[in-house]
Amino acid sequence: MDILNINLSELLKIEVPVAELVLRGSVLYLGILLLLRVMPRRTGGEMATMDLLFIVLIAEATTHSLGGYSSITEGFIVILTLIAWNFTLNSLSYYIPFVEKLVSSPPLQVVRDGRLLRRNMRREFLTEEELLEHLRREGIEDIKDVKFAYVEADGHISFISKKGSR
Repeated sequence: MDILNINLSELLKIEVPVAELVLRGSVLYLGILLLLRVMPRRTGGEMATMDLLFIVLIAEATTHSLGGYSSITEGFIVILTLIAWNFTLNSLSYYIPFVEKLVSSPPLQVVRDGRLLRRNMRREFLTEEELLEHLRREGIEDIKDVKFAYVEADGHISFISKKGSR
């Protein structure tokens, strides 16, 4: 049977130099991280249908950029490179505040004392209706009841109500 004729040496052989695999994975990881860092936060933080499509297309483009590997080993080397970069940057951002500032956006205030900060909303492409929808989800009836609202680094919107403050 053909199904049992597996050529393990073909599945595991490395045709592309390991350094090239690591370089490709590194450049793409850091490049995509940079692109996602300059994008509005809400684009990366909330998963709408359009955002899911965007991630799938990035994955498809990345696959072609990394090369059409026929070897499991080559694919595994690239995956290990991506995991290593992810772990390294997470660790560095925990211990070194400067790195955290490079890879994460600070919260952006969009409401202050019940007033919309339209300039900041425009930066995040956040419409008034979308903000009001988030308010309703939090059980807040009126924008005037909000002391502060922020678009967080992960794209979610957090609210601080006036009711709890003095």
